[in-house]
Formats: sequence, C-alpha cells, structure tokens
Amino acid sequence: MSDDGSKQSANVWPMAKFYFEVKWAGGAGEGMVSSFQEVSGLDVEAQVIEYRAGDNKIFSTIKMPGIVKTSNVTLKKGIFAKDNKFYDWYSKIKLNTVARTAVTISLLDETGSPTMVWTLANAWPTKVTGTDLKSDGNEVAVETIELAHEGLAIVNK
Repeated sequence: MSDDGSKQSANVWPMAKFYFEVKWAGGAGEGMVSSFQEVSGLDVEAQVIEYRAGDNKIFSTIKMPGIVKTSNVTLKKGIFAKDNKFYDWYSKIKLNTVARTAVTISLLDETGSPTMVWTLANAWPTKVTGTDLKSDGNEVAVETIELAHEGLAIVNK
C-alpha cells in the first residue's frame, strides 16, 4: 500500500519562498499591496563590543551585544505602464523630510495565509533604479527600490 502523505506532519517540509506579498500604507492611509519578483535584505545583527577590565586576571576580552543594525531592504518588480508610485514616493524626499511608512512582507502558505511576517518600521525609499534597456533583450523590464528603515520585527503566524 502506498503512502499518500496523510500521516505526515505539517512541519516536515520547509516553506517555499516564492509565494509572498508586500503591503504598505498608501497616500490616503489605505493599505496598498504590490507584486514583487524579489525581496532581499531582511537581516538584522547586533554589533559586537569587546571589553576587558584593566584588573582582569584573564588576558582576553569579553564580547557583549551592542547597537542593533539592519540592512536596507531591496524590492524588485516588473515595470507597468503609468505605474510610477515608487518614484512618486521617492520624489517627495526633501531636506530632512520624507514620508515614512510601515512595510509588511508576508511569506504565504498554499492557501494564501501569512505564515511568517517581516515588518519594517518607518521605511522610506533611499534609492529607485530603473531597468536597463537593450535593443536585443528579451527580458521583462524590472525596477528596483531600496528601502531604509528603523527596525525589523519578525512574527510567525
């Protein structure tokens, strides 16, 4: 008799990374969802502080956690006609003034429900890159937006 997988635990297989969604607050406070080809830079690290007291009999330092540092998050998506919302967001940057918003990136299961959620606090666009153009190219035009943020929270649903 063959095994149909019904006795298998749901925790046996790791999640696939190709089914995700990105949400952020729109201009009028409404939530906006956009489709992306790729999201990268969802990392956080604590800088290391090395310390040794002068009267310590052990001649080596101890290591302590310091300031938390996060990377900028890079989002890539196809370019659509008359869709300039990222450049419009970027163009609102003035000296020391920028529209900041929370950005939520959700890894979805096969039913479309979020299983793991990354939330960027006070995100704002630091760079928008248009596509490269090639007369003999056969690829989709892809733009890139890089977001700076002030913290990354990770929640498992």
